[in-house]
Amino acid sequence: MYRSHVLVCGGTGCTSSGSQKIIERLNTELAANGLEKEVSVVQTGCHGLCALGPIMIVYPEAVFYSMVKEEDVPEIVSEHLLKGRVVKRLVYDETVTDDGAVKSLNDTNFYKKQHRVALRNCGVINPENIEEYIATRGYEALGKVLTEMTPEQVIQVILDSGLRGRGGAGFPTGKKWQLARNLVQDGGQKYVCCNADEGDPGAFMDRSVLEGDPHAVLEAMAIAGYAIGANQGFIYVRAEYPIAVDRLNIAIGQAREYGLLGKDIFGTGFDFDIELRLGAGAFVCGEETALMTSIEGHRGEPRPRPPFPAVKGLFERPTILNNVETYANIAQIILNGPEWFASMGTEKSKGTKVFALGGKIKNTGLVEIPMGTTLREIVEDIGGGIPNGKKFKAAQTGGPSGGCIPAEHLDVPIDYDNLIAIGSMMGSGGLIVMDEDNCMVDIAKFFLEFTVDESCGKCTPCRIGTKRMYEMLDKITKGQATLEDLDKLEALCYYIKDNALCGLGQTAPNPVLSTLRYFRDEYVAHVVDKKCPAGVCKSLLSFVIDKDKCVGCGMCAKQCPASAITRTDYIAPGKKLAAMAIDTTKCVKCGACMSTCKFGAISKK
Repeated sequence: MYRSHVLVCGGTGCTSSGSQKIIERLNTELAANGLEKEVSVVQTGCHGLCALGPIMIVYPEAVFYSMVKEEDVPEIVSEHLLKGRVVKRLVYDETVTDDGAVKSLNDTNFYKKQHRVALRNCGVINPENIEEYIATRGYEALGKVLTEMTPEQVIQVILDSGLRGRGGAGFPTGKKWQLARNLVQDGGQKYVCCNADEGDPGAFMDRSVLEGDPHAVLEAMAIAGYAIGANQGFIYVRAEYPIAVDRLNIAIGQAREYGLLGKDIFGTGFDFDIELRLGAGAFVCGEETALMTSIEGHRGEPRPRPPFPAVKGLFERPTILNNVETYANIAQIILNGPEWFASMGTEKSKGTKVFALGGKIKNTGLVEIPMGTTLREIVEDIGGGIPNGKKFKAAQTGGPSGGCIPAEHLDVPIDYDNLIAIGSMMGSGGLIVMDEDNCMVDIAKFFLEFTVDESCGKCTPCRIGTKRMYEMLDKITKGQATLEDLDKLEALCYYIKDNALCGLGQTAPNPVLSTLRYFRDEYVAHVVDKKCPAGVCKSLLSFVIDKDKCVGCGMCAKQCPASAITRTDYIAPGKKLAAMAIDTTKCVKCGACMSTCKFGAISKK
């Protein structure tokens, strides 16, 4: 029995910041102080506050240490774990009260409005230890399903819960399972697939679940297999997720060893096993038919629908496909009942949603909130607001398939239908916050560039149409477009939405349409005034030096890579040295001069 447990985040973010070295140093220091039998070091998944990593939490005191460095470990061991004195300088400031006491993480702004269901075990258990998962009621739902419920009853529970797919489209999960269940009652092969091919820029929800709670996905897939009559599952996961892949392999091996995957599970005669398939990083393979084509060993290209996968999917057999977050909810719905899940969220969007919160926001990280929470609550309360006193401008949800939500919709409750109504979509859960320094035309161009690169090229509207859209946006950002081009761009957007083969092409115009809808004035400024209001588009800006503010120190000239800054003959009143000036014909618009100047003498125009 240990008197203390030290939880160290082992997610990708903290690992990249050196958490593995911290774990090694912890074990070394504990041994040196004779504490190895009194203090347990537990590697967990993501705690959510990714910007504060590496993260360490010491229990039973629940002291939250942030931005821990390897050299801090001896002090934590000697002071906190040996002498019982909290190392205040390393404690996350929001967990310290005015009188110096340490409060729970659940009482901080970041956590108190969250409700963790899919993320319930992330940051809590060791994902590489099946016994820790079992200790949190893991595989209890599978046991209940196999011994107490019929497949039809399982599907009805999922239908009653109102769970919708968390991968983007929001299709009712129970209905998808029901369609597959009702087909091929002669014992023919069916499949259960998991989409872990998370490809949206800035999205890392599914990766974090796989890294922090892989057994939740395995258990849910086995439940799904029982419900539809399948005995084989496949998890299609990005090869760029090495930690997730490693922990999935460990989890699958442990589940087989414990008899929770494989033959005759729980002695009920039910067989179910899972295999991994690694994706090569193609965004289009997030589309269900392209994903299944890739699992089959072919080039990942979408197929026309219908027939839908529930009728004719993997290897032309009935198949269900849900993403990681969807599966992460299943066991909890079985254990707690559909009413429990349906009590959260809104009328048409039940439960919670995980978002990867990034961009111009104080608290970058992973959040899980009840559906219906407003964007303002996420940005201002949970996210901590926009840094440096900047104003909120927009939030991008749904990645390349989504749209930008302007400040006027900050108080719209976030759910599937509301987001679509304002020109965006839920997507898998990326949420990128932008401030007044972001150019919305440039943002649309960024996502179109991504889509053009990721298009599989199978259908003409996507292969050629998205390229033409990108070219038009490029003309706009260079000040070479006309107002007629804006009309052509908008018309092309609607044509592609109506004619592309799969979801990638059909949603590719969304970032353009939403920014045209809410930020048309910025487009017009680029076209008519030949100006970028945010000062982002290089072709439309120039750097100038205010000669009266310039002290003539010459630091800007030293930093200029193009030797575009020279000294003038002008000496401003009260100054000792002649002012500097920028030769705009040589300037490469890198901004190095502006970031170097400590006197605010350089500005963008």
